[in-house]
Formats: sequence, C-alpha cells, structure tokens
Amino acid sequence: MTVGVALNATGPDNQIDATVRLAQEAATAGLRSAWFGQTLGADSPQLAAIVGREVPGLQVGTSAIPVFGRHPLIVAGQALTAQAATHGRYHLGLALGSKLVAEGAFGIPFERPVARLREFLTALRQLTETGTAEFRGELLTANTPLPARVPGAEAGVPLLVAAMGPQALRASGELADGILPYLAGPRALAEHIVPAVTTAAEAAGRPAPRIVALVYGVVTDDVDAVRAKATEQLAFYEQIPSYARVIELSGGRRAADVAVIGDEATVAAEVQRYRDAGATEVVFAGTDIAGEADRRRTWALLGDLAEKPWTSTSPT
Repeated sequence: MTVGVALNATGPDNQIDATVRLAQEAATAGLRSAWFGQTLGADSPQLAAIVGREVPGLQVGTSAIPVFGRHPLIVAGQALTAQAATHGRYHLGLALGSKLVAEGAFGIPFERPVARLREFLTALRQLTETGTAEFRGELLTANTPLPARVPGAEAGVPLLVAAMGPQALRASGELADGILPYLAGPRALAEHIVPAVTTAAEAAGRPAPRIVALVYGVVTDDVDAVRAKATEQLAFYEQIPSYARVIELSGGRRAADVAVIGDEATVAAEVQRYRDAGATEVVFAGTDIAGEADRRRTWALLGDLAEKPWTSTSPT
C-alpha cells in the first residue's frame, strides 16, 4: 500500500452507497487504499468494513478516532469486526482529538491527552492481538470477563496514530505501528516527525514505523481559485495548537500553505518530496474541492504514481 485517498461522499444521495461507488472508482484508478475520517456522522469503522467488503483488494482505514469519548473495549470490537469483514485489510487510526471537540461536544475535560493515548494503546493492543485484556491504568480500565475475540480477525489490527507533537510521537513509536500526520509538509516530516517516531520505535525494540502522510491536495489548472477555497475550508485547523505548530514547522502560515495544488507535474513532484521526507505511504484528502473532473484527474495521476517503485531521491 503506497498511495491512497480519503473518501468523503457528500450530496443528497445515500452516503453509504455513494461512498462505495467512490471507492470502486478509486480502485479502478489504481489507488491502493481508502481512508475514512471519524466525525459525528457516519461511523468510520463500519463504513470501512462496508467498503472493504464491497471493493475486494482495496485496503481501508480509519483516520482517525479520537480517544476522548471512546473506550478501548468498544473500539476494539469495532476494529476487529471491520478486520474480519475485510479479511485483514482494515487499519485503525486513533487521534488525541482536540479540546474543542472533547469538551464542547462530549463534555469531557481534555486533560492529560498523551497519558490517555498511552493507556488506550496499551489496552487496545492486548485486545486486538489476544481478544483479552487485564488493564488498570490511572485514566482507563479495560478488563474482559469473557474473551472478546472475533473469528476472522485473528491477525490483529494495525494501530496508527494521528501524532505530530513530540510526546504523541514518542508514545506512537513505542506502542503503535505507525502514524497518520495531516497537514504536515515534507520539511516537518523530515526534520521533526519522522526522526522522533523512528527513534522512539527503535528504543522500544519495535519495527520501523509506517509514516502515512495525509496530504490535502488536488490536480487542477485553476490554482488560485482552488487555493482560496482551501484556505477557507482548512481554517478550522489553524485554531488547534497541534496543527498550527506543524503548519509552522512545515514553513507555512495558513493551513492552505501546505496544500498540494497544481498540475500533474507539480503534484507528482510534491508526492516525491513526501517520499524523500520519509513517508512510507501518501493519502490524498480534499480531492473533490475543485469538482468531479479535477478529482478524477487527481485520482488518475495518483493511480499512476501507485504503480511506480517507492524510492527516494534524497542524497545518501
């Protein structure tokens, strides 16, 4: 799995049916994976399970479920069900979330997020790998009086984290299989994110982590208009400190500054920059911002790139 796309079906049609149609189109274009954000709408693991079932061969993933307002026992059940439904093609992404959502939507104090992430990952790893857990932490308890196994999901579930800050990257390197950074440009990846998570994984004796870079971008000829629209759409992230920090580390001032918008040559060159910065996989989001024709144009390019060897042009 090297190049994928985040799917977000909109419009008046049945969202599930529309998402399946988009996933089929993505697979036909040569894309290797489809990822689904977790909002207050459709349930991401269920959506991934349905799509993975309907589109054989396509890897599916959640990007990402906030740990606030969830419990490892419930999330493990969702993930294992999706893994069984897709015959091993499901990938679970977790996130710290934000104070705005945790306190504003759930009424849960946004306190000690990294400590909660560590406990969540520790319990979740036990559950997804063995179907049982005996975990009592400071913030979470996860015990299984009966096994929580789901036949067909015996291989476990890859665990990824939407981590970008130093503490979250350290926890992810030690306890997860990889990370899902979003709006983190090549500079931030190469200089801050990849070294931090890789060092943590090595110190913990774990394999090299997957770096699944989520990139907001599209192939278009109307660059100025599309970037203006992206500036408006992405402004929300500038209010969240973790995103504001990584945008600055990437050399940007606004979130749209790290968006990849341009013709095929421009976008292909930027994908290569992400590869050179340490990304093991690239997933494009926001490809529908410029309309259906440009979305299809973008997917065609990404499908072509997915067929090429995943190599780096960085000097050694």
